[in-house]
Amino acid sequence: MGGTDKADVTIIGGGVIGLTTAVLLAERGHRTRVWTRDPVERTTSAVAGGLWWPYRIEPEALVGAWSTRSLEVYEELAADAERTGVRMVEGVHAGLDLDGLGPWAARVRGLRAATPEECADGGLWARLPLIDMPAHLAWLRERLLAAGGTVEERTAKSLDDVLDETPCVVNCSGLGARELVPGDGTHPVRGQLVLVENPGIRTWFTSVDASPATTYFMPQPGRLVLGGTADDGDWSLEPDPAVAKDIVERCARVRPEIAAARVIGHRVGLRPARASVRLEREARGGGRVLVHNYGHGGAGVTVAWGCAGEAARLVAEGTA
Repeated sequence: MGGTDKADVTIIGGGVIGLTTAVLLAERGHRTRVWTRDPVERTTSAVAGGLWWPYRIEPEALVGAWSTRSLEVYEELAADAERTGVRMVEGVHAGLDLDGLGPWAARVRGLRAATPEECADGGLWARLPLIDMPAHLAWLRERLLAAGGTVEERTAKSLDDVLDETPCVVNCSGLGARELVPGDGTHPVRGQLVLVENPGIRTWFTSVDASPATTYFMPQPGRLVLGGTADDGDWSLEPDPAVAKDIVERCARVRPEIAAARVIGHRVGLRPARASVRLEREARGGGRVLVHNYGHGGAGVTVAWGCAGEAARLVAEGTA
């Protein structure tokens, strides 16, 4: 996975946004390399619950198209779930109704009001992509390598430094944008998860509102992922035992069998939030091209392929 001096595009960031963007660029003929501060398996994306759904992300006018493009790709990838980590799984979004969603919802096949048996408090039933993020990130990396791309564990000190080495740079640095683009407003939204042995639950569930405490569970291979939190501005990566206990109790109120499930792990991730996704080309002198693709918050997996396509278009236009 070593680097190459012959790369013509460097992607900063090895999470789902960076790897997906790199895959598209490499498969379109660019000599592409990824710089990632952490191993792919230890990025924030690896911690994500992995459910496709536009969640706390702006601008609303663009998110729908990015999300539905990604949905189309994930539906195709689900045909090879063992390799890609993508499965189509049924579940319920409690407390949501169709009238509260944007035009993108019409592109979600089968989306409907949940029956009282499916959700006593009302909500939406859907069959959505549920992505095993560690497996999916590993698959993205292998797809990139197969297309001739490379991955380096290397930290970008500044955007100018990277542009000095490569004529085109795509900034998919997530929370790292705080250092690379100072004063930009990118900030962490802390999410804590509990992993338990799955007591036989096959459907996902979410109940998300504006409060920091959210309730959801996702059946992933070998585990049930319980969540969660959305603590704005919290930098702590240490799991809080009291928060973990509360997460289990909230999930068990929905599915009582969760209360007796053996805890097998704890995870914390810092979502790279911003008032709005930044996806644009920035003019740089000397024929250099800089494209930004960051600020996706907790919806990176939801918009990854749509945003990657737009970033690839910006690269093509800038290097034409």
